[in-house]
Amino acid sequence: MDFGFGSEDEELRNHARSWLREHLVGPYAHARGLGGPGSEHEGVEARRAWERELGRGGWIGQGWEVPDGAYGQRRLSLTGQVVWAEEYAALRAPGRVGHIGENLLAPTLVAYGTTEQRDRYLPGIARGEELWCQGYSEPGAGSDLAGVRTTAVRDPADGRHRITGQKIWTSLARDADWCFVLARTEPGSRRHRGLTFLLVPMDQPGRIEVRPIRQLTGTSEFNEVFFDGAVAAETVGGEGDGWTVAMGLLALERGVSTLVQQIGFAAELERVLAAHTASGADDPVLRERLVRQWAELRTMRWNALRTLGGSGDRGAPSVAKLLWGGWHRRLGELAVAVRGAEATAGPTDRGREDPYENGLDEEQRLFLFSRADTIYGGSDEIQRNIIAERVLGLPRETR
Repeated sequence: MDFGFGSEDEELRNHARSWLREHLVGPYAHARGLGGPGSEHEGVEARRAWERELGRGGWIGQGWEVPDGAYGQRRLSLTGQVVWAEEYAALRAPGRVGHIGENLLAPTLVAYGTTEQRDRYLPGIARGEELWCQGYSEPGAGSDLAGVRTTAVRDPADGRHRITGQKIWTSLARDADWCFVLARTEPGSRRHRGLTFLLVPMDQPGRIEVRPIRQLTGTSEFNEVFFDGAVAAETVGGEGDGWTVAMGLLALERGVSTLVQQIGFAAELERVLAAHTASGADDPVLRERLVRQWAELRTMRWNALRTLGGSGDRGAPSVAKLLWGGWHRRLGELAVAVRGAEATAGPTDRGREDPYENGLDEEQRLFLFSRADTIYGGSDEIQRNIIAERVLGLPRETR
């Protein structure tokens, strides 16, 4: 694919830049830079209001495979979506709280849902009014998602599923209105069989409990969610076909957001480079590491563009995860290496209940949070197994 920006894209760039500058004022201006990996918990109320502002502007759902404006959104080309993402990142607009609904659930409903489901759920996402979280991982089923043990039993009285079990590492669960849940609906089924994709309202006191998980950074952007007879509103893709729907969604998770993610990575790298310049250090090994980090980010960008253009490479999602996970972890290591011994000093106030909360600087938080990059979202070991077995045709791992 010849991925280039034309005159229409440049017109869109000017329009997007003007719109963002006009609307990123007042409380939204104070929310600039808030949110994102490692700080999803910051400024949620202001970011929810900003989500509604984006909805009024028609900026949510640009890539949905539906007619332009069908749900109040403007439809943009692939290059147009990249232009918007670049301008959004350049102005440090608030981290999105609606990205799970917009980029994961909505395209899944377009691909596997009914017309009634699309008409019910997509407008709320497009307006920025309904937030979603993802109920996939469990304590015994993280990277190996087929090990799901959360169950859902259909109630003969009303035909709805009652869910019992636990999900973990659930981003924004405390703030979400809905959760899409992968649960086992066929008793005695194993692995990929007998799973169903369910849509679950989160406002069910006594049936759903959300507990924040405190991380190495001292923050709690992830949560564990306990279901005790929680009622699902409906299923997507039919009962027992949850694995097909879940895998379709994961392909979106790996592909759609990769390029946008790299824009944030570039901003982080710029900060590390600026810190190195300001330090006046003259270490040739450190310089070589910084140059390599820059070159690898450029390579990842072109690989992402190639993939978004439709390369047909079945291993592309796993390769992308391996690339960015390792790259970001090394960036965290570089951030503290540039700072030197000063980076090892923690907050001076040790008497607080949460000594790390707001006590770490950006480089320290980047280092600590990025330790998990090669684990969450599918560990490096799992990604290599996928490439070996599904792409290269090597013998399957003994389980």
